[in-house]
Amino acid sequence: MTTFYTLLPDEPMSLTTKVFLALFFVGMASVILYQFFKFFEQIYGIKHSKPFFVFGHLFNRRLTLNQLKVLQKEFTFYKALPKKHQRYFEHRVASFIKDKEFSGRDGVEVTDQMLVLVSATAVMLTFGFRKYLIETIDSVLIYPGSYYSKINEAYHNGEFNPRAKALVLSWEHFVKGYDISNDNLNLGIHEMTHAIHLNGLKENDISAFIFKNKFLDLTEYLSKNEHLRKKLIETKYFRKYAFTNQFEFLAVLVETFMETPKEFKSRFPKIYQQVKQMLNFDFAGY
Repeated sequence: MTTFYTLLPDEPMSLTTKVFLALFFVGMASVILYQFFKFFEQIYGIKHSKPFFVFGHLFNRRLTLNQLKVLQKEFTFYKALPKKHQRYFEHRVASFIKDKEFSGRDGVEVTDQMLVLVSATAVMLTFGFRKYLIETIDSVLIYPGSYYSKINEAYHNGEFNPRAKALVLSWEHFVKGYDISNDNLNLGIHEMTHAIHLNGLKENDISAFIFKNKFLDLTEYLSKNEHLRKKLIETKYFRKYAFTNQFEFLAVLVETFMETPKEFKSRFPKIYQQVKQMLNFDFAGY
């Protein structure tokens, strides 16, 4: 018995199927390209100690007119930037304000000045990062002055609470940190650095990768150089609190880097360069 098979033309592919397949292949191509870029940028970051690019947003967020006036009048770092970088800085400050919850304590009413100056501090320290919003911070709590902590039964001027993802600041001491700009003591920079340090340990983006690895390089360099460690202490250029632990050491290093960069570079050029690479900081004369 002979069986005959009829060859019918393939059923035409539906438009829905075509769209689905197109989206699937575009998605697969995007994932492959993204993974390739991550691998490429990690190699680039190791070689050059910086991301392949830093500023990549298409549209700038805007500050209110009053917020912009605060930034222009009161934040020295911003004023030292070229116009192009000032626009990036404004966008990042506006984004940080939008991303975080700000609240006052003990009768403090959060003002535009508070929003802008705290956010500008965060943006300044992460201005060399591509991912700059500091995911370890969800909220910023502002007290009028020193406040009492029930946790350790002591008064504080500021702290970073990683469990609550909260940055807590005495406004009196925050302002004082900027009023005296060359004493290597700045509460906002200090506490913000703690948050950035933890963020660098937890996140896996290129800026966190460079920050973490450069700090490891620095600690290894100091551990192998006993003479330099002694010099760091003996000169008293870095205040004694820096030698409490690695977290405080880094926070004081960054305070000093930001406030007296020329003296820092002159006294300890190798350490200065490590901090500069850690932050990818090539702005405003640093």
